[in-house]
Amino acid sequence: MRAARTRGRMLAAAGAMLAVAGLVTGCTAGTDSTSSGPTNNANNTETGETVRIGWSGPAADHGWLGAINSAAIAEAEKYDDVELVVAEGTNDANLQISQVETFINDELDAIVLLPTDGAALTEVAIKAMEAGIPVINVDREFSSTFAARVTVLGDNYGMGVSAGTYICEQLGDNPDAVVAEIAGIDSLPLTQDRSRGFSDALGDCGLEVSNRVAADFTVQGGEAAASQLLSAAPQIDALWNHDDDQGVGVLAAIDSAGRDEFFMVGGAGSKNAMDAIKSGDSVLEATVIYPSTQGADGVALARLVAQGKSLGDLVEQDVPTRIVLYAPVVTADNVDEYLPTAFTS
Repeated sequence: MRAARTRGRMLAAAGAMLAVAGLVTGCTAGTDSTSSGPTNNANNTETGETVRIGWSGPAADHGWLGAINSAAIAEAEKYDDVELVVAEGTNDANLQISQVETFINDELDAIVLLPTDGAALTEVAIKAMEAGIPVINVDREFSSTFAARVTVLGDNYGMGVSAGTYICEQLGDNPDAVVAEIAGIDSLPLTQDRSRGFSDALGDCGLEVSNRVAADFTVQGGEAAASQLLSAAPQIDALWNHDDDQGVGVLAAIDSAGRDEFFMVGGAGSKNAMDAIKSGDSVLEATVIYPSTQGADGVALARLVAQGKSLGDLVEQDVPTRIVLYAPVVTADNVDEYLPTAFTS
């Protein structure tokens, strides 16, 4: 019962956040095409004044990051009034800083920034804001609220809650169930948030993590971490792997070890994972979405902010400062709903 109550609370809160996030496109009431302030009865999907939006993100060396980049570009192409200026993806914070400085010098109308390091990019983002260029911060948060007009985030803590709640629903009647966890990079706050949410949700039904290892979001790292875990844990009932990219390696290690006594929950929402879930031929039974649409959402929001528009279905006249996207669980029952936006590992 406690697990059911947790799920109810989580879904209610997430529904409210989805209502906000879902309003980014297809809004029905907004403003005129200038930045002088909102007006009523304008359709935000109608072509307005052309705005130039800069996009800068990390190198697409990970399936999820590749999807972030391609979705942002595809979103911009939907609008006749958006010119997207794309900087080369990089994992070098100094290079990304110089890219943002170029955007500032070129007097763009807005910047969408997924920083390779949120703290390192904070100062230059503040510089852009002070120059009158609104910054949309995506995924990796700046260390100052003054650095962004809007922040769009996935819900890392919510991912852990969703994974833990699903496992509770399957194993809650077995207080002795062995639950294992393969995390991402332990030094990252996002990994710590995911693990904290997982532990909290498990605790609500009397379970805890019995065996835990950390990987590095790569196929090779996932395989090595899973091999280590499987050697240390001769019996497992449920396994949560934080990331579907590293999950390719995790599944390879599981197949190599010939283990199938447990079910596995993935993380992020790759097409590979969803195909395995749909087939029913794998220990992978579910995955938790970490939206790869964040860059696209950032572009859509940048357009609204630069044109002085609002999220039309809200009473509030301006675009919110913070949007957190939902982390739903994908199973065989609903996988077809999520496959169209899944990324390939």
